[in-house]
Amino acid sequence: TLETTTAVAQEIAAWLATVPEVTDLQLYAGTSAPVNFNGLVRHYDLRRGPHVADVQVNLVHKGERSAQSHALAVRIRGPVQEIAARRQAAVKIVEIPPGPPVLSTLVAEVYGPTAAARLHLARRVKEVFHGTPGVVDVDWMVEEPQPKRVLAVDREKAALHGVAPAQVAQTLRLALAGAGAGRLHGSGEAEPVEIRLQLPRAERSSVADLGGLRLASRSGALVPLGELVRVEETTAPVTLHRKNLQPVIYVTADVAGAAESPVYAILDMAGSLDAVQLYRQQPGADAVPAVKWDGEWHITYEVFRDLGIAFGLVMILIYFLIIGWFKSFTVPVVMMIAIPLALVGVLPAHWLFGAFFTATSMIGFIALAGIMVRNSVLLIDFVNLARSQGLPLDEAVLQAGAVRFRPILLTAGTVVVGAVVILFDPIFQGLAISLMSGAVASTVLTLVVVPLVHFMMERR
Repeated sequence: TLETTTAVAQEIAAWLATVPEVTDLQLYAGTSAPVNFNGLVRHYDLRRGPHVADVQVNLVHKGERSAQSHALAVRIRGPVQEIAARRQAAVKIVEIPPGPPVLSTLVAEVYGPTAAARLHLARRVKEVFHGTPGVVDVDWMVEEPQPKRVLAVDREKAALHGVAPAQVAQTLRLALAGAGAGRLHGSGEAEPVEIRLQLPRAERSSVADLGGLRLASRSGALVPLGELVRVEETTAPVTLHRKNLQPVIYVTADVAGAAESPVYAILDMAGSLDAVQLYRQQPGADAVPAVKWDGEWHITYEVFRDLGIAFGLVMILIYFLIIGWFKSFTVPVVMMIAIPLALVGVLPAHWLFGAFFTATSMIGFIALAGIMVRNSVLLIDFVNLARSQGLPLDEAVLQAGAVRFRPILLTAGTVVVGAVVILFDPIFQGLAISLMSGAVASTVLTLVVVPLVHFMMERR
């Protein structure tokens, strides 16, 4: 009921008010909070009904607290879930994400030919989610069966009492849903006030109360409504979800723990779901019960896949560009040695800063490819120029490192200084770490490895 939902939300809000970083909060019971960036895909604007409530939490300015909002969400999740467990409620801690909005971090789409098959597999997936460390806020879009009482008109009894079935239905609708009875044009009101006729909640909350309503028959006698209807116990219809016209059950979860990347949770669950047929694309309608991954994990997979393809194309283009200039198939290989050398700095730097290797980190690594090849071009071009003037190979290589040291160092320095401004940004931190650490590591190694490898190949 709305009263129970509000009581649970108020208890959670009261505890949240004791968190030092919380300035204020708003509670929306029976309706949704104003839709935000996260709610665009999760359809928070459609949350209606007595069983739902939102508690919006506002934090102090980031400069006045030591922890970021994500760390606070992880910290408060445990106590809030304890309150929910005591009150038999399902509560989720939802953050406004810095990336594209998704239904949830982990989403398993369960397909199958029958409703029973889908429900059985979805329940199994949900149990695996619950049993995986670091997977929290497990839920599914399956509604529990709600009891429903149907007051069906007994037409025979209604005819004997002289009451029309339509009169019975109209009386029940008026008592339960109410009806407009006109408008009040008050002198102190800017707009007309709607007058609504409806029974008080205390008199319409049970079948017995409704059965006491009296209807006038054709003879003028008052007949109790309970004499004219029979009560049928049934269940309310549940919401059915479809994707691309196929019935589906969504099992959702979030990730919080030591390893917060969804890929680790997916790998941990792979053994438990090895007997389940997993799809990357949506299976057909006649397929056996199957699971398709979606959510933030799926977007991450697609982003890294597309960036990996783009990086491969960049490497091929750079290779053919250098071939066209130097007229050699081996020189481009030497020049491009600097690209993997950047990983020597990129990966340890992410570990040092405690940051994950994200899509922006991959973008920074791709951007480094062109910068590092440029440094190699400076070195080898100088070696070729010096040899054309009569210098021996070893002397040309040594002079190349000495003469080209300053422009290469300035190139790396400008990259590092330019990336400092985004180093502490929560979205582009990975980009800054990749650019800064990769530029420093590959520059130092390029000045040694590239001339040395070029010398060894040319000497042969």
